[in-house]
Amino acid sequence: MSAEPVETHSLDSESRARGGHADHKAELRLWLRMLTCTTMIEGEIRRRMRDRFDITLPRFDLMAQLERMPDGMTLGELSRRMMVSNGNVTGLVDRLVTEGLLQRRQSDADRRAHYVSLTEAGHQTFAVMAAEHEDWVADLFADLGPVEVDSLMRLLGAAKRSVQRSSRNPVPS
Repeated sequence: MSAEPVETHSLDSESRARGGHADHKAELRLWLRMLTCTTMIEGEIRRRMRDRFDITLPRFDLMAQLERMPDGMTLGELSRRMMVSNGNVTGLVDRLVTEGLLQRRQSDADRRAHYVSLTEAGHQTFAVMAAEHEDWVADLFADLGPVEVDSLMRLLGAAKRSVQRSSRNPVPS
């Protein structure tokens, strides 16, 4: 009789959850599977951004927000869209301005407000990064066929709707 091989590497959260509470075991494992996949994908994208462009994912995300808004945005608008503090946005903006990828301008309507937008160099740099980012995402999902992608999109859409419904109906204490 041969012994089962013993795994010596540390388990991820999803694997550790297998011994969890029986009533909601499947839902917990689903959440952990989704979290594990998201963390793995984000980590790989971060690594590639750093290695290829020497840029952080938050800087790329900020540039992506500005790419969608050619007239620029205030720091407050960027903060809300990115779901980070004004201080975090200010630090990111300062570095991108120093690198010549963003420009600041004072609002005509409110002298206290400043708009930031991509410079021409920022648009060009972002276009190159965005094209590679798209290729990387395609590469990460290359082992999934069109039917699997469509199924995942449908199922994740249902999961999103369930979370939205539950968020509107808080759990009683």
